[in-house]
Amino acid sequence: MAITALPPETDADIARVTEALAMITPRWNVRIMLALSGPPQRYSELAAKVSWLQNGQLHPKLKSLCDAGLVERTEHTPRHVTYGHTERAEALLPVLPVIVTWAEEHLETADRPLPAIEQIEDSLTLLTRRHAASILWALKSRQEVGAMALARIVMPSSDWTNVYPPLRQLVTDGLVDTEGNGQPYRLSTAGDGLGPVLGALSAWSAGQPLSQAAHHPVWGHAQRQAVSKPWVSNQSRPVPAALQQTRTLDAPPAWHNRDLFSHATPARAKAAIQAGGPRR
Repeated sequence: MAITALPPETDADIARVTEALAMITPRWNVRIMLALSGPPQRYSELAAKVSWLQNGQLHPKLKSLCDAGLVERTEHTPRHVTYGHTERAEALLPVLPVIVTWAEEHLETADRPLPAIEQIEDSLTLLTRRHAASILWALKSRQEVGAMALARIVMPSSDWTNVYPPLRQLVTDGLVDTEGNGQPYRLSTAGDGLGPVLGALSAWSAGQPLSQAAHHPVWGHAQRQAVSKPWVSNQSRPVPAALQQTRTLDAPPAWHNRDLFSHATPARAKAAIQAGGPRR
């Protein structure tokens, strides 16, 4: 069943990316995946790396990641079970530095240096707002669109006024701009800059090489590729090897427990922040 009035191939693309985001955005999921980098691990070994999780929290998280096809559970014997990445999870790791590159360029500056993992979590939270993917796709495709016309595109079976809450949220988040009530909506600089991120997520969710992101029919045109540069949020700590921006997956990445930090309040894009405005 179509979820938008966009062309079928675009509608399917949005659905895949939305599903992919729903897999990885829930709290702690990315951190657990990074902690699993390297050889398969026993439950106790993994639990020691994510020690901030309370008793009983890790098991359901692992089950959901297994159900999503990102973590593989191998039972060697009844008392010897290991967990490790699937090929799909390995293919996802190179997408994470692309997200951090966008976050460091477009999210507001925090009161303290943030590690890469928090930049990822903040960015994913913004992208999983309800109808966010559909609205971003429509605005990228149509440039400027009024609220009623946009509603007919992104939620054709609903009352058109239902488009206002997600639109207001995206404006607050700094991903969408408008001149005011009754004026058309368009992507902000930060929203338009999501091209490499959404292109990479689209390629990954479709099972394609990440090099296909540059050729995405919506986000690939007139989009510069992410600049390869150091993107450590806290210069006093080395970049976790599991998040180093690489071109291949030949060497399995590693993740160190000391690099995992507490979850931060989701950030807003810089475009939405006025002088003295809200901060993280």
